[in-house]
Amino acid sequence: MIDLRSDTVTKPTDEMRAAMAAAEVGDDVLGEDPTVNRLEELAADITGKEAAVFVASGTMANLCSLLSHTERGDEVVVGHGSHIFVNEVASAAVVGGLQFQPVDDDSGHITPDQVEEAIRGQNIHWPRTRLVCLENTHNKAGGVVLSVQEMEAVAQVARAHGVLLHLDGARLFNAATYLNLPAARLAAPFDSVYICLSKGLGAPVGSLTCGSRAFIERARKYRKMLGGGMRQAGIIAAAGIIALEKMTKRLADDHATARHIAQGIHDLPGISLDVSRVQTNILRLGFTRPELGGPQVSAALRERGILASPGGPTAMRLVTHHHVTMADADAIVAAFRDIFTGDVRQPAASAASGTPY
Repeated sequence: MIDLRSDTVTKPTDEMRAAMAAAEVGDDVLGEDPTVNRLEELAADITGKEAAVFVASGTMANLCSLLSHTERGDEVVVGHGSHIFVNEVASAAVVGGLQFQPVDDDSGHITPDQVEEAIRGQNIHWPRTRLVCLENTHNKAGGVVLSVQEMEAVAQVARAHGVLLHLDGARLFNAATYLNLPAARLAAPFDSVYICLSKGLGAPVGSLTCGSRAFIERARKYRKMLGGGMRQAGIIAAAGIIALEKMTKRLADDHATARHIAQGIHDLPGISLDVSRVQTNILRLGFTRPELGGPQVSAALRERGILASPGGPTAMRLVTHHHVTMADADAIVAAFRDIFTGDVRQPAASAASGTPY
């Protein structure tokens, strides 16, 4: 089966499995796991921050970051389509006593004017605005990339009001690849940044939150509070090191397969897709024919050996990753053509290698 449900479905490479088997380990809660320590140092270096802490998941990374920046009763400005707001089970409210101030980010972007308007002034009736969160790339908007200039513009407004900034960088390396910039350049405007090892990079588990040494000391304590002390975690950290050192360098292949699929299906009757918005490895499709909505197309693709998740009755998300080759992309295009037109002609051969990693 070709699995397009997410880039979290990837399995570790053979090199990762070998490194995991051979990993030198210790008690990470005591700071004695050398492989975890190396991974954290690597993540801090790559993101341009002083320190990092290894955690079990992206949700934990974001939550540890939010808790470390705030006090109970504070308000956090987020996009109303952001992962933090939509997909993290209200953890910031339940655990941290935080209130969100959501702003419109349907395009994937948040403007400085929106942030200016959302930040509270001094008033006894209002919570304190403490933090602004951005997401790059923006998952719900289809992997849209935020430029350095627009992130810096938002940061300038936040700093003028004494407000901190956190970057949900679950797919930060996809954004860096698209912009052809180091990840540290994208992370520079932020007080903290989280990166994920299991979205597109092939590691089986794990994320890191990065920031100043004082911030990471607080985040490490919150990790413990949340049950995230993982003891001999070097076994999984070993895969994370390979993810950062090697898998980040092949993400352009995933972007190429996503664009190839988009170019092959965007003009089919019943599909709404703006190819210019396919910047990284995520495609968001809209469906305009009632008999071919998200559930129907998902079922038809499964019959053809392709897994894809409907995003409701009229939408679908497709995500490419290192298990999806260019030959797979051709098969995906052919499947969509068959479903929507009955035309099973193969698309033109691509120049990309499509070699799986």
